[in-house]
Amino acid sequence: MNMCGIVGLFLKDKALEPHLGEMLTSMLVTMTDRGPDSAGIAIYGGESNGRSKMTVQAAGPDAAFAGLAKSLSAAIGAEVKVAVKSTHAILDIPTGSTQRIRTALQELNPDIRLMSRGDSLEIYKEVGLPKDVAAQFDLAKMSGTHGIGHTRMATESAVTTMGAHPFNTGDDQCLVHNGSLSNHNSLRRKLRREGIHIETENDTEVGAAYLTWQMQNGASLGEALESSLDDLDGFFTFVVGTKDGFGVVRDPIACKPAVMAETDQYVAFGSEYRALVDLPGIENARVWEPEPATVYFWSHNAVPTSTEKAA
Repeated sequence: MNMCGIVGLFLKDKALEPHLGEMLTSMLVTMTDRGPDSAGIAIYGGESNGRSKMTVQAAGPDAAFAGLAKSLSAAIGAEVKVAVKSTHAILDIPTGSTQRIRTALQELNPDIRLMSRGDSLEIYKEVGLPKDVAAQFDLAKMSGTHGIGHTRMATESAVTTMGAHPFNTGDDQCLVHNGSLSNHNSLRRKLRREGIHIETENDTEVGAAYLTWQMQNGASLGEALESSLDDLDGFFTFVVGTKDGFGVVRDPIACKPAVMAETDQYVAFGSEYRALVDLPGIENARVWEPEPATVYFWSHNAVPTSTEKAA
């Protein structure tokens, strides 16, 4: 079991986009006592035309990232730009070159770890207190359309950067989790046989990989979350990010805490209400506890307040 803090913020009001990082950081820091050993944040920003991004991490960033842009550009025969942020770097790559970049990174330096990939997603995660992790990456200055964050109190697996959430398992997809999956070992074997790349022994990554597998087989995020209620055993609250939205689901027993709030400007999620108290207009928000075994999903490509109910 783990006792973690989860936050999520989906903006409906474009005027708030420059403040997304600041709002998410404040929510995350409030959850510090639920997870003081590592923290991570996923931010969805605007897309850049014909380009994709990858976030990578290295324990020795100075050596790992020196000359990386040049080496990767040579390896794929096209321009790759590298922007270093502390122990992480954002690779700006041609769309469609993700797999070639992954292969090149393995050959150039296996110590560089992939944090995220997609057109708009960036993930920053590191061991340490949430406020220190946020300061390390200047998260408060980041803008975007939506994002999720996690503070971790590890009880089952090691405290490492790779063990921190969010987990990214498909383009522009990521997941944070509070709970414990009891059938993750058998599911991990099954998903690996299906060709899904799973990096760690962490049960959350299996949850993320499961959703990716479902969506690769044609399910929408809402359908994948509904299937998870049948296929995943244990206690869980998932908050999932996709390119255009975010979703929430709790297991049928729903013993892990969760609260949501919605106004005309945003939808917010927190493990506890105190994560939401500083949000603008929270005193007039509709606040509720998400129902057990029910899928909630908001998308920028749909009616903003769409909520999918599981049967």
